[in-house]
Amino acid sequence: MTLRSGSAKSRLLKNKLARYFITLGGVGVLFTLVFIFLYLLYVIKPIFDDVEVDALASILVNNDSTSQVNHTNSSIAFIGLDEYQQVAYQVRQNGQIDFYQLVDSDFHRSGTNILSSSLAGNEPLAVNNNPVVDIVRSANNKFALLNSDGQVNLVDVKFISRYLADSQEIQPRLDYPIGKQGFDLVPNQAKVELFSYATEQGRSRFVTLTSDKRLVVTTISKKQKQKQKQKQKQPAAGITALNIRYHELAKEVNADQLLITPDLSLAIVRDHNLVSVYRLNDLAERRQMLNESSESNTASILSSENSAAVELSADIERYNREFLHSQFQPFSSLTDKANISAMSLLSGSSSILFGSSKGEVSQWFEVMTSRGRVFKEIRQFDVGDNAIVAIYPELFRKSFFTLDSEQDLGIFYTTSEADLWRGKVAQQTSLAIAISPRADALLVSELSEQGGSQLTLFSVDNQHPEITWRALWQRVWYEDYPEPAYVWQSSSGSDEFEAKFSLVPISFGTIKAAFYAMIFAIPIAITAAIYTAYFMPSKLRRKVKPTIEMMEALPTVILGFLAGLWLAPIIEQYLAAVLLLLIILPITVLLVAFGWHKLPKDWKLMLPESWSPLILIPFIILVSVFAFKFSSTFEAWFFAGDMRLYVTEYLGIDYDQRNALVIGIAMGFAVIPTIFSIAEDAIFSVPKHLTSGALALGATPWQTLITVVLLTASPGIFSAIMMGLGRAVGETMIVLMATGNTPILDWNMLQGMRTLAANIAIEMPESEVGSSHYRVLFLAAFVLFVFTFIFNTLAELIRQRLRDKYSSL
Repeated sequence: MTLRSGSAKSRLLKNKLARYFITLGGVGVLFTLVFIFLYLLYVIKPIFDDVEVDALASILVNNDSTSQVNHTNSSIAFIGLDEYQQVAYQVRQNGQIDFYQLVDSDFHRSGTNILSSSLAGNEPLAVNNNPVVDIVRSANNKFALLNSDGQVNLVDVKFISRYLADSQEIQPRLDYPIGKQGFDLVPNQAKVELFSYATEQGRSRFVTLTSDKRLVVTTISKKQKQKQKQKQKQPAAGITALNIRYHELAKEVNADQLLITPDLSLAIVRDHNLVSVYRLNDLAERRQMLNESSESNTASILSSENSAAVELSADIERYNREFLHSQFQPFSSLTDKANISAMSLLSGSSSILFGSSKGEVSQWFEVMTSRGRVFKEIRQFDVGDNAIVAIYPELFRKSFFTLDSEQDLGIFYTTSEADLWRGKVAQQTSLAIAISPRADALLVSELSEQGGSQLTLFSVDNQHPEITWRALWQRVWYEDYPEPAYVWQSSSGSDEFEAKFSLVPISFGTIKAAFYAMIFAIPIAITAAIYTAYFMPSKLRRKVKPTIEMMEALPTVILGFLAGLWLAPIIEQYLAAVLLLLIILPITVLLVAFGWHKLPKDWKLMLPESWSPLILIPFIILVSVFAFKFSSTFEAWFFAGDMRLYVTEYLGIDYDQRNALVIGIAMGFAVIPTIFSIAEDAIFSVPKHLTSGALALGATPWQTLITVVLLTASPGIFSAIMMGLGRAVGETMIVLMATGNTPILDWNMLQGMRTLAANIAIEMPESEVGSSHYRVLFLAAFVLFVFTFIFNTLAELIRQRLRDKYSSL
């Protein structure tokens, strides 16, 4: 009794420990799933947060006694801010620039004037001793100054960082890319009425409207260093050798505003509501086409000499035909007639933004049509009821700020069509607005009650403007695309790249890969499970079933490696053989079965009936060898000698070496063991009395299989299929190595795809932590999590219904 009591207590203790550990393990699994779910939401949430704009400091300026020049009667042209938000500057119409320290060494806000200078670089406020009459700003703190004699000079504002013991010090500096001497903006001392310019890779281009209504383009670059002859004079120290080219685009032109794209390819001229776009690429080549002498186009001069006026072409009508690219009226389609009140270029060189007197902003860019590339209105933003006074685009992203006549500010993003923020940033009349290079701060200059101006610094929390539900799941019209599309393209070599974060192509790729894998795997796995569980001798089953289950342990990276480097080239080379196998394999199986059926009974008794299907193996091998040997002949007969060329050229079907067919075969082999094992167990577990009863009632083995065994095992078979589908949806390495990883929307089995799992594996290592790209990848992981959760939930619901329905059997 003592031994039995001790044994009982020991078993009770073991049972309790087992129950506790199993319960703890189950709770741990649930906790882990919930934790993963919550962590994904934690990382994803910031991309859907609202934009916040908060005032940081307000600083009164222009009352500093250290200022070198009296600013009282000089209006502000531009303001700017360094990327660390420590130094701000104001540029006045007379060429004066003042720098103000916003943050001192102890990170306290201040308004100290740390530098006051003339942009012209001469005394006082002049280019070549002539007063500055106009200033035009290009992107990224670059300016062009025009004097009263029509000479222009370029100035760059730069900020130099110095790291001290415990702080960072920002020092402003003025650079003159072509020297401190000016050059003639237009030849023949013509008076300048309006001009604009842009700079790219050391080359600057100006578009100018003269007082006699001529439109002139001036291109300037530093002269390339060449070996000079000994007798040739060397330029004096401090003098820059320049190449200057003048081109006249049109005569009798009226303009209210001029713009030139940052890549120097287009000049945009606005005359009230009519916008004309001139193509500036290959100007010299076009003049040669007009039989112009190249020597009359170019003047190689020294900037100190400032001479060599160039004779312009008189054939203006032919120039108009050559250079005028398109004309359009942005707001002509509105029911209430609206006038253009502001115009600006979006980041990059593709889009033009127009603000109207009715409070709309319209985005236009070139679209390829049957008539060539034409400008087209892509989208509109309803800002309000007041006229748009100014549009301020960000430096790198596709965001822009609007200011209306009531001093209301709006923040928008073009690609996602997002209305991000509305509010006031100025109580008085705004003089100028500047966006920091990182787009995380806003500097506003407004009139102060004490006189002069007041600088107000705002922090802008707008980290993920490109992410909206529309951008993720709907068609978006991207720049340079002929129509709206679903596109995933997360990076590019350009800073002005328009990020494309549509999850539709990679979600579709996940479904496509799983679909073709299941088409290949389900018939093979289920039929193999039926034969193994119902027909195969137990002796053979004990060898076959463990062997197939061991295939599940094969690393998928090996399968992906074999599929990408071995199987894909074979299928490409023997594409006709693959097609031929799809035709002759079913025929071969039927013929072998029919032949076996017609054999004499004595012959068939030599092999047990349950072993008879093994006869198919040699015939399948022979037919496969025949198909590959006959492949070239088959191609010559039906596909003009090259099936791949026939498919692409004659049928118009694209072909990629690593495609869905390869994925279907490779991932099918990975999924088959899972489906086979679960389905085989379900079929083999059908109670023997059910099959025996059916057979006793006169049913044949096939009738018993179809009407009793498969129905009873249907919950387990369905679970096997859903488990295989879940495995296919979450597969990473095979699709990563055996596809082209191209995010496209196409069911074509001869093209590749990109799946959610493969996309995460490819791009996560290169994404910046906390960036939009990084968080969208976590969103893709969340979508994959939801996919598998939905599939598993549906599978469990259907399995329970099947079990309830057939449990009475």
